[in-house]
Order: sequence, then structure tokens, then C-alpha cells
Amino acid sequence: MRTLVVVAHPDLASSRITARLAEAVSDLAHVTVHELGPAYRDGRFDIAREQQLLRDHARIVWQFPWYWYSVPAVLKAWIDQVLTHGFAYGGSGSALRGKTLQLVTSTGGPEESYAAVDPTSRFTMTQLLAPLDATARLVGMRLAEPLVLHGARTVSDENLAVHAKRYRELLGSTRRAS
Repeated sequence: MRTLVVVAHPDLASSRITARLAEAVSDLAHVTVHELGPAYRDGRFDIAREQQLLRDHARIVWQFPWYWYSVPAVLKAWIDQVLTHGFAYGGSGSALRGKTLQLVTSTGGPEESYAAVDPTSRFTMTQLLAPLDATARLVGMRLAEPLVLHGARTVSDENLAVHAKRYRELLGSTRRAS
């Protein structure tokens, strides 16, 4: 299955987690890693190019750090500009219908912070991801079980490596030909 990994991070060069995860899958033969930062010029995306990337892949991964209970601004802008009426939804908007959306995210807080019993959160990660689930449903995509790395600020190199391996296995282990 051809997979598009849309990497959304405001400063990927300074990222320990998001950059490591993108690197972990970048050599898979059927995976295209697409970093949004360089594609976002003057507050705009090349809509035709972005939409063609989506058409060319059966599975779409949104890989991003979880910021203030939401996606980073660059991913929100991409969703707003690229998933347009007539392309992704609406009468003739069926380009994404039947594709799979995979969310790969990291949180700064520990897993317990995203439990309904935590007095500071009140919401589970599933509840917090509901708007992205609703987006997937609107455009006719199936939302796969999200892959979440909690406690990104304090995760050890060893645990990050284990998580990166799990991510790689999730996307498949076929390597690109050299």
C-alpha cells in the first residue's frame, strides 16, 4: 500500500521525536515522507500538488506533535487549504473516499494526563482526537488506531527507538531499493 506521511512540525530541525519518527520510515519503498514546512510558502500551499500527493497514495499518515490539545498550525492550515469542497467532500468530492488515515502523534505529558479521571484533563486521547476522526469521516476515510507516544519530553532514547520501530512496523518494512 502506497503511504504518504505528512509531517507537520513548526521546526523539524530542532525536533527530537518527530524528526526521529520521520527518519524511521523514510527509507520504506512504498512510503513518501512529505514535510509541510518547506511546502508552506507565504502562508499558502500548492493545492494542486498537495491534492495529487493525496490521490497517489492509499494510506495517509498525519505525523505531528500534539500542541495544546490540537494539531500544529501548519497542519491545520494544510487541512483548511487542501481538503477542499469538490475534492475531499461535497457532491463531487470523493478523492479520499476509501483511503485510510493514520494519526501518529506525540504528547509532552504522560499517558495518565490523557485519562478521563485526571482532574487537569478530563478527556481521553480518543475524545481529544474526535475532530480528526470527524474530518476523516467527512471525507470518507477510515481512521486507523492512532499511534501515540506520550511523555515525549522525558522519553529515553531506548524507548524512542522502540516506538520508532513500532511505527516502522506499522507502515511495513519493505526498504527502498538503493
